[in-house]
Amino acid sequence: MYVGIDIGGTKCAVTGGRFDGRQIEIVHKKKIETPTDRTPEEIIGILADEVMSWDEEKTAVGISCGGPLNSQEGIILSPPNLPGWNHVRITEILEERLRIPAYLQNDANAGALAEWLFGAGKGKKNLIFLTFGTGMGAGMILNGGLYAGAQDLAGEVGHIRLEPFGPVGFGKIGSFEGFCSGGGIALLAEAMAREQEQLGRKTAYLLPGKRITAKCVAEWARRGDETAVKVFRTCGEKLGKALAVLIDTLNPEMIILGSIYGRCRELLEPAMRQVLERECLLGTYENCTIVPAALGEEIGDYAALATAVYGGKEWNISVQNWRNTAD
Repeated sequence: MYVGIDIGGTKCAVTGGRFDGRQIEIVHKKKIETPTDRTPEEIIGILADEVMSWDEEKTAVGISCGGPLNSQEGIILSPPNLPGWNHVRITEILEERLRIPAYLQNDANAGALAEWLFGAGKGKKNLIFLTFGTGMGAGMILNGGLYAGAQDLAGEVGHIRLEPFGPVGFGKIGSFEGFCSGGGIALLAEAMAREQEQLGRKTAYLLPGKRITAKCVAEWARRGDETAVKVFRTCGEKLGKALAVLIDTLNPEMIILGSIYGRCRELLEPAMRQVLERECLLGTYENCTIVPAALGEEIGDYAALATAVYGGKEWNISVQNWRNTAD
C-alpha cells in the first residue's frame, strides 16, 4: 500500500492507496488539523502515527506541499502558508518513523503526476497541469517524465507578466496569477466594480460588508450580470494568452486545468478559445487537447499518492501498460 500526505496551511490529509500498476484504490483517508501552536516535527509525528495505525504493509510515502521546497533532498523551505516550517527535512523524518522511502513534490508537480498516472493524462507523454486555484502554478510531464528544472522552480508560470497593468499575483502586477487565480479574479472584479461605481452604476456582487470572491462573481456571471461576465471574459482571454505561449513553446499533447476551470469552464472557455485560435501556431493548437482535471476536488489526495508511486518508479510499468492497451 502507498501512503500519501497532502500538507496544507490549516489541514493535512493522510491517504492510503492500493496500486495495481494501472489504477489506484483509496482505502484509508483522514483529515488532520495543523495547529499553529505545534511544531512541524510534532505535526509530522501525528501524521506518522496515523499511518502506523494501519495494518497493511506500506511501500512508500509521498508528500505534496506548497513550495518553496527541495524535492531532491526532501526539504520544505518556508512556504508562505506554513509559518514556522523552515528548512524541515520531512522525508528524513518520515523515513526514520515509518521505515519506508519518502518522496516530496510541490503541489503543482504532484498534481501533474496525479493526472498523468491516474487522471485525464493517462498514457500521454507530454502534458502540462495548471493548478488554477488560490494561485497559478504548473507541473509539467515532458518526454514521459516530470520536469522540475535546475532548482525545482520549473512551472512557476503564475509569475509570467501578461500585461503592464492589472491585478497583482505572485508579487507582480499584471501577472498570469494576477488574472487567473481565485485571488486574482476577486481583485479584477473589485477593480471593475469600482470603475462602474465611479460612473454611477451599481454592480450586483459589490455589497456593503461582503468580501468579493471568485465564487460569488461566477454566480452573478451565470445570472447575466454584465460586469461579472466581463470579469470572466477577461480572465478567459488572459488564460488563452498564457496557454498560447505554453503550447507554442512546449508543444504538449494535453493541458489539464484544475480547480476554477472545472467549476467555471462555460464562463472561461469561449474567450480562451478565441485567443488560442488567434495566437497559436496552427499545428501546435490542433494537436493539444485542453481539459479540466479529472480528479476534481480529490486531486490533493491523489497527488500525494502519485508522488509515492512515481518515486518508487512503478510509473514506468504503468505508463507502458497504458500505451500497450490504448485503443
